[in-house]
Amino acid sequence: MSEDRDHAPRFSYKGSRLKPLRAFCQVARLGSISRAAEALFLSQPAVSLQIQALEREFGTRLFQRQGRRFDLSEDGTLLYGLVAPLVDGLDGLHGNFREALQGQGTGELQIAAGTSTIIHLLPPIVAAFKAAHPDVKLTLHNVTGAGGLEMLRADKVDLAVGSMLDVPNDIRYAPAYNFDPMLIMPPDHPLAGKQDITLSDLSPYGLILPPQRLTTYRFVDLVFQRARVPYTVAMEVGGWEIIKQYVAMGMGISIVTSICLTPADHERLVARSLARYFPSRSYGVVLRKGKFLSKHARAFVDLIKPDLLDARDYYHSGHSDR
Repeated sequence: MSEDRDHAPRFSYKGSRLKPLRAFCQVARLGSISRAAEALFLSQPAVSLQIQALEREFGTRLFQRQGRRFDLSEDGTLLYGLVAPLVDGLDGLHGNFREALQGQGTGELQIAAGTSTIIHLLPPIVAAFKAAHPDVKLTLHNVTGAGGLEMLRADKVDLAVGSMLDVPNDIRYAPAYNFDPMLIMPPDHPLAGKQDITLSDLSPYGLILPPQRLTTYRFVDLVFQRARVPYTVAMEVGGWEIIKQYVAMGMGISIVTSICLTPADHERLVARSLARYFPSRSYGVVLRKGKFLSKHARAFVDLIKPDLLDARDYYHSGHSDR
């Protein structure tokens, strides 16, 4: 009997398991002791002590510390996958219970998405959702990809819809659609009459691209650099709709994703596929790993693509999909 006691886990942080586990989840999501402390309305030393207590209990390092940044270790990632659904379930118990009492048709749903996703991808999905759930308050937050991740980690939205190239460890990305890369130009452009366009053909003409801080710019640059083809940037401007307008005005040419091209665009622009040089761009559902999805969130995801997420996916942990 004494031998069993000697090998039993020892937990000593003020006799509470939930508080340090909640702190652990917040540090894992936010990557920072200070940001986790702010989110939990605690002091930084209190959060540090809670993490230290967990590491002593489990006998392993749960985070890899790089300066002020805290990234989950391999053991920490495993623990997060087990703990996050439990903490979220307890923290959301009151709201989920009230939602269940109020009935299946009431509640609210918060979704983050970029402009192109809101304009071109979501309208039929939103219409179908509102027809099936007329009493649910649906809010679409128009944010960048980074903004959507920040809202997910802060639990300000239930899910995000958009495109991802790099998937962080604490995020689950389930692609549902694929769209080809397209070169767009005005009808009177010298390349407009050419069907088979190469990267070298683009060199003499200035490109209109999103700002350098965004993934699209870096991705275009990478393709040209790897092909050792020079290119020039005529203008940097945010948003596919604005880019299309400036291309139509003859200010330059651009490389966009076909999701943003409408029948009206094909009347004022010439589009050519660049699929031989650029891979297709996926769009799908973005979740925080361990996040409990309400019935309304699950219903919305099923409208995007049935069975896109199975039961395991809601709580999937481990390395991110690339």
